This record gives sequence, structure tokens and C-alpha cells, in this order.
Amino acid sequence: MTVLAALAGTAFAQPIRIGLSGPLTGRGSSTGIAMLNGAKLAVQEINKAGGVLERPLELVERDDQGNVAFGQAAAQQLIGVEHVVAAIGFGDTDVALAAQRFYETAAIPVLTAGATGDQITHQFQLPEFKANYIFRVGVTDAAQAALIVQEAVLVRKLRAPALLTDSSEQGKAFRTLLRAALGAEHISPASDETFAIGDTDMTTQLSRARQASAGVILVYGQGPELEAIANSMGVLGWKLPLIGNVDLATASFLAGSGANGDGASMPMTVLQSGDTPKRAAFFAAYSRTYRMARIPAPEVAAQAYDSVWLLKAAIELAESTDGAKIRAALENPRTAVTGVVTDYDHPFSTSDHEAISANMPLFGVVRGMGVVAAHEEDLSGNRAMRVKQ
Repeated sequence: MTVLAALAGTAFAQPIRIGLSGPLTGRGSSTGIAMLNGAKLAVQEINKAGGVLERPLELVERDDQGNVAFGQAAAQQLIGVEHVVAAIGFGDTDVALAAQRFYETAAIPVLTAGATGDQITHQFQLPEFKANYIFRVGVTDAAQAALIVQEAVLVRKLRAPALLTDSSEQGKAFRTLLRAALGAEHISPASDETFAIGDTDMTTQLSRARQASAGVILVYGQGPELEAIANSMGVLGWKLPLIGNVDLATASFLAGSGANGDGASMPMTVLQSGDTPKRAAFFAAYSRTYRMARIPAPEVAAQAYDSVWLLKAAIELAESTDGAKIRAALENPRTAVTGVVTDYDHPFSTSDHEAISANMPLFGVVRGMGVVAAHEEDLSGNRAMRVKQ
């Protein structure tokens, strides 16, 4: 039985097509697959309940492989060939910035569920542009950097932080954010090192940090290079706290670093836990549907799932699949949406397209090739379900 036939009263309705593009293969596939699977779960649940405007949702996916050219081609195909009315994306900031201009020109809303670069939702600012069609359900790099420094310096009171970041444009931007956050606490890095994408040996940079008597390593990078940092520390026989961006929680890092990754910590919008009924149901459904106990990037899966439900609410409020009307409904919602990450009560406005504020992430820590709460108190009460300020 097809999805269309399974929908009572909508067997012959034209589907509402939602696009999704991300790195479904390649270096960032942990993020891309989690994003796709999370979105698919939401679409299945919505269609089982009757669809949207008495029409089924249809998810149309494209693999951008974390490549700018492929990302641009995917956007053009989803818009011009597949005729999507909205989209979910991206895994990489540079891909997002290159591809989302096509959605902006076509007046089609995009909800970013993976990429973290601060400029993503600010690329098409008012009043230079009549409207901004780019939204995000996820934590920004600025928030991550501030939280990383706060965790290291103020919460854990670790001394002499050393920086180790990749040399990409996003890595350079993150390094600047880390330095600014340290500067606000009147702290200079014990050492400040970079590495190239694809590097597998970080012993030279780490040896310099060791010579500088570093007490913690603050990192930014993607899974494979973060894995190389942890393993290089193992080679040196030097166990030091590793605190960095959310890629430390991906399946790539966990599998590749093994015991060397134990203790690494990172800010996350949600852990793979059942500390709220919605989270318990979502993670159980994900594990059951895709037959995996550990989700490769749980926060991205949850953010993509929530993004689809936010689009559903906006389309129903707009009573239309017109992009401009959907955007306006996202910016001016009437009802809250209960999500996995949070309860979304007016998550967006005309001037604010970030659903997640800096108070919302909590810290995870790698334990036994899994990620658990770094602070147990974050799993109960109002600390478990944090809402936007």
C-alpha cells in the first residue's frame, strides 16, 4: 500500500512536497543520515494522522555530499524540478550559504537543522532584502563557543585552555569566537594551533600545547579530525579534558576515537534520552524504525523532526503552500508546537529566525562510546526541557 492510499480521504490528493538536502554520503554522512531519518519519521507520523490540509506530505531528498557545487545543484533541482514548497537542510555552513540563495530567490522557506555558522540566518537581512526565507532549528557557532568557554573556565574551572581548530573558513570564525569568549574572561590561550581538513596526526600541535602546560583543549572540527585529535593524545599518553563543538557527539568520532574519546564533552540541544515523553517516544521510534541503538547525530535527527512539525503548523496556519505565506506563518505563529528539543512557542519572528537561544543547550560527555549528560541535574525539571528566552 502506498503512502497516498493509506491516507483516509486523501487517496488522490496531490502531495505537498518538502525538500531535504544534506551530506547523505561522505565525511558528514553521520549528520546527513540523522537529518534525513528524523525528517522521515515526522512525515510518516503526520501522514498517518491525515496529512496537512487534507494532503499527504512527501519528502524529496538530495545528497549534497557536503560539497558546495552539489548543494547548489540539489537546491536547483528541488526547486525547479521537484517543485518543493519548503525545505530542510544543511549539514555544512559553506554549502548552506551557497545553496540557500536559490531558495531565497524563489521565495521558498528553508529550515536548517544541521549547519551551525552564525551567518546562515543573516545572509538575507532586512531591509536590504524584502523578506528572509532562511530559518534554523539548531544551535549557532557563537552560542557553542561561548558555552564551551563557560563550561571549561567557569563551570569546571580548568586552567590554561589551549585552542586547536581546523583551518577552514568556519574553523577560523569559530577560533575568533573562542578567543573573544576567553578574552571576556581575561584569559589568553596557552597555545593556539590549527590543522587542515584531512589531517590525521595532531601530535605536533598537541605537543606545543603540552609544553605550554595546557589544562584543557578547546577544539573545533569535523568528526574525522576530532577523532585524530583524541587518538593523537592517546599516542602521546596525555589525557586532558577535550571540550568542543557538537561534532564530538557524532558516530564518526565515537567509533574512530574509541577509548581515547572518553571524557570529551560538547554542547547539545538534546541527548538521546527519554527524559521527556516526547523524547522517549521519538528516540524509541527512531531506534525501532532504523534498527539502531545509537543514533549517529541525535540532536540533528531531533532538530530535523521538529523542523517538519514546525512547517506543518505553518502550512496549516497559512492555509496555503505559497512560500511567502508559509514564511509569514513561521514568523507569526498562533499555537505552540511540542517538539523533541523543546516546546516551540513563537520560536521565530520577523527579525529573529533562530529557534534555539543560547540558554537551551546542555552538555554531553562521551562515556563508553556513547554520549550522556555531563551534569545529571540537566535531566530533570525545567532544566530538561529548556525554552527560548
